[in-house]
Amino acid sequence: MSQLSHINDDGKANMVDVGHKPQQIRTAKASGFIKLQPETIKLIQESLIKKGDVITIAEIAGIQAAKETSRLIPLCHPLQLTKVEVKANVENNGIRVNSLTKCIGQTGVEMEALTAVNVALLTIYDMCKAVDKQMVISNIQLDFKEKKDQ
Repeated sequence: MSQLSHINDDGKANMVDVGHKPQQIRTAKASGFIKLQPETIKLIQESLIKKGDVITIAEIAGIQAAKETSRLIPLCHPLQLTKVEVKANVENNGIRVNSLTKCIGQTGVEMEALTAVNVALLTIYDMCKAVDKQMVISNIQLDFKEKKDQ
């Protein structure tokens, strides 16, 4: 088993030094799902949720969250994101959220992609909690990550 990169020789938390790594184009995609009751889906589609447009607000929340990842997760490096896209799509039994994050940097953007999905799903939960007591958030995962030279 390889040594954990965020733990130093004394077993203490350590922010990894990426200064020696080359600037590369980095991309990540993540996804997740929130199961909703049919009545909740109908309310969302008809824009009848009292807190507002669930889909648009969740997408914006996900974008904002990706930009704040290093403030939320202690050992993440702050990144200059060049692209954040969050799409929430209604399916038969809920909403699937997909994110795409990009930067040119020395470390990856997977935590930003995952943070975007999580916060978008939590936003849907918050906006719908008054009408749906059976929501379940699941299947949050990193779907893709890539780095390539500029």
